[in-house]
Amino acid sequence: MTDRQPHPRILVFAGSSRAGSYNKALARLAAERIEHLGGRPTFIDLRDHPMPLYDGDLEAEQGLPENALVLRRGLAEHDGLLIASPEYNGFITPLLKNTIDWLTRPHEGESGLDLFAGKLAGVVSASPGGLGGLRSLSLTRQLLTNIGVTVLPDQLAVARAAQAFDDQGRLGNDKQQQTLDALCQRLVDTLHRLRG
Repeated sequence: MTDRQPHPRILVFAGSSRAGSYNKALARLAAERIEHLGGRPTFIDLRDHPMPLYDGDLEAEQGLPENALVLRRGLAEHDGLLIASPEYNGFITPLLKNTIDWLTRPHEGESGLDLFAGKLAGVVSASPGGLGGLRSLSLTRQLLTNIGVTVLPDQLAVARAAQAFDDQGRLGNDKQQQTLDALCQRLVDTLHRLRG
């Protein structure tokens, strides 16, 4: 890849705060692959940015939580997103939904939705079950589309995640690794084209 323009910046995170989260491992691996494939990823751990459950009364009294403002600034500096979405009871996690709810709120005359408009995203998931979190992917895709994000058609659902990663944190299944690489490459290349 040539340096005809700065590498596209991609914010990478998982919708889980658990230290041993398979989705966090998948997000870290995706960030590594994005960098290798010509992007400039920033991995963030939502555990480091706790926020209360969204409450309109709390927002009216106190404004946006400081961590929401930190994440808003980070999001504004990036061209795209890659989200690893766990699946809780066939749905996205409360953490992922709550994070996006806070980020889309207006602040000092600025629309939170404007932060997401025009962004490009890739979605992946991992689960100990046989579907690999597949149901959460369609819901994550729907949520992102609702707030103005364009989501790549590519996706990866890693089933039986407890056995999917090797000691170095890589996917042991070559086909899954190739799918992840193809998704990350398409995200990087598409952002290059959109910004060119």
